[in-house]
Amino acid sequence: MGMMNTSEALDEKAIIAAAEKALADIAAIRADVSKVIFGQEKVVQNTLLAILSGGHALLVGVPGLAKTKLVTTLGTTLGLDANRIQFTPDLMPSDIVGSEVMDQDESGRRSFRFIKGPVFAQLLMADEINRASPRTQSALLQSMQEYHITVAGQRYDLPKPFHVLATQNPLEQEGTYPLPEAQLDRFLLQVDVDYPDLAAERQILLDTTGTTSGEARRVIDAERLIEIQTLIRQMPVSDKVVDGILSLVRSARPGHGNALTDKNVAWGPGPRAGQSLMLTARARALYEGRLAPSLDDVYALAEPVLEHRMALTFAARAEGMSVRDVIAGLVAQAKG
Repeated sequence: MGMMNTSEALDEKAIIAAAEKALADIAAIRADVSKVIFGQEKVVQNTLLAILSGGHALLVGVPGLAKTKLVTTLGTTLGLDANRIQFTPDLMPSDIVGSEVMDQDESGRRSFRFIKGPVFAQLLMADEINRASPRTQSALLQSMQEYHITVAGQRYDLPKPFHVLATQNPLEQEGTYPLPEAQLDRFLLQVDVDYPDLAAERQILLDTTGTTSGEARRVIDAERLIEIQTLIRQMPVSDKVVDGILSLVRSARPGHGNALTDKNVAWGPGPRAGQSLMLTARARALYEGRLAPSLDDVYALAEPVLEHRMALTFAARAEGMSVRDVIAGLVAQAKG
């Protein structure tokens, strides 16, 4: 019995020591990113939470709000090999995953050689993902789910870790192909990028129009990031938090006894939403210096986790209701 307690104490001490080291690394990453990205703390936090949780994020915002700069900066600070793809209507799947070319050696013998596409990166920015055709979108979204691609019957594994940060402009609808619901579900979080406040915009003006500007540096590497991601999966979650996640996700589905949802929601989130909340709540706790998540973490992440996994009825849209309004109502109900 004494041996068991000692072992448990050692495990707890080891987890605390690992968490403290991770906290220091995360604090250094935050400090470095803040030198380059101003006034977008929530955006930076949620994007980092998606990566720390081992997932992908969809950044939704109008052009010029530093989405590309954020991805570049994160690639530098996290020590990841980063690539960027600008999605256009004529982009082909082979432009993303790569293609086979025919080589001829000195003896005249011909053979095929695979040239890797930009998807072979640890951090991939998919810029304006809704501008490409569904066929091209599916090539990327398949790799997001399976972490490998198949060309001419040959499987090629993607590097580890592999994270996609896709951007989407919410205003321009002409010439776009909205992502299907099943593909949206593959994004751990939807991060809404809003305009900066007055103080942040003033800082942007002063910092970016001079002769020098803040530069990011490498804080950790890919191997260390994987260690932090593993630690997050090992963090304890209380039954109260698990029940809170299940209750919130299930309340967002029509036909599960919630009047607000039954009236306004056409379809709700699947089990993947609960998985996303479980992971990101742990990551948020660690991000804020805690060893276990609370219900406050769950409620704070409800909108970015659920927003792209729900759709309103025609009547609700006609009344000017938004998915955000419904989620806010469900969170208010959960808080009691």
